[in-house]
Amino acid sequence: MTSRGEDSLLQMSVHSMPQTPSPQRVRRGRWQMILVLLVCAAPVIASYLMYYVVRPQGGRTNYGELVMPPRALPGEWQLQRLDGDGGTVPAHALRGQWLLVTVQSGACDATCERALYVQRQLREMLGRDKDKLDRVWLVPDDQPVQPALLPAMAGGWVLKVDAVQLATWLTPGEGRTLAQDFFIVDPRGDWMMRTPVDGEPKRIHKDLARLIKAAESWDEAGR
Repeated sequence: MTSRGEDSLLQMSVHSMPQTPSPQRVRRGRWQMILVLLVCAAPVIASYLMYYVVRPQGGRTNYGELVMPPRALPGEWQLQRLDGDGGTVPAHALRGQWLLVTVQSGACDATCERALYVQRQLREMLGRDKDKLDRVWLVPDDQPVQPALLPAMAGGWVLKVDAVQLATWLTPGEGRTLAQDFFIVDPRGDWMMRTPVDGEPKRIHKDLARLIKAAESWDEAGR
């Protein structure tokens, strides 16, 4: 016969066994997790919907070519500064601002100089929103940058990048080279638009202004 004490131990052992969650409870937990993630991502999603989907005037309104899906900047890249002290910068340091990127040889011919000029003017055209945009000049070769050009890039970035690595992130439009396009990168480091360097500045500015406006609920001026 089993004693009363043994019965008590047996009951306690059974009551302390872990219970397997019901399928309904598991599904409810998963939905709760998804909802939390959606709430966190809502501002970013909303800004992209405003630009990509909502078309108040109907049809295509952007001048530049949208990159779908956007391509993330590899944050582990180490880029060499060609201005300042010449130190290295991790690519993830570029995140936190909208970027207007041009890819030009360090030798920088007349076409390159015009691209740098247009790049600077496009930022100035943003007015009070210009502090939300950084200019970036990526140099994919070993040609030395002319010191006379560096003052024009004050407040921006002049960075040497490995050409092979760069090709895994940025690609030019059909029939063009990297030097013939501007590349627009959002504050998360995602390249999401390209537009011709020799395009219409007013229309490029309109794209930039619209993007910054759509993202104003989650983007702030300055890093």
